[in-house]
Amino acid sequence: MPRYNFEREMRTAYSEAYLITADDAEIGRVDIHYGADTVHATLCLPDDSSEDHLQNIISEVDERLVMSANPFRDDFVVTVWIGRQAGVYSEDVEEELEEEDVEGNGHF
Repeated sequence: MPRYNFEREMRTAYSEAYLITADDAEIGRVDIHYGADTVHATLCLPDDSSEDHLQNIISEVDERLVMSANPFRDDFVVTVWIGRQAGVYSEDVEEELEEEDVEGNGHF
């Protein structure tokens, strides 16, 4: 099993977003939202991800991120999206996108 790394991209009072990497390659993203009793997450992975890979990442997110922030939660609900990255769109980062060679036109 690869060693997953989670790089926090943003944080608010009730949510966090992480880039997921393994072996120095980006392999997904997870957005976590903390409610009073339930933690919800949206996990986005490439379309070639296996069920075992998906389950391993969910377990790592739960153990390393969710339980460390909210050990007394009643439930952890994960919505999983499998597909490909279409781009990153923003009004302010068009130049950054060109430098990083990421698909997308920098606008929405």
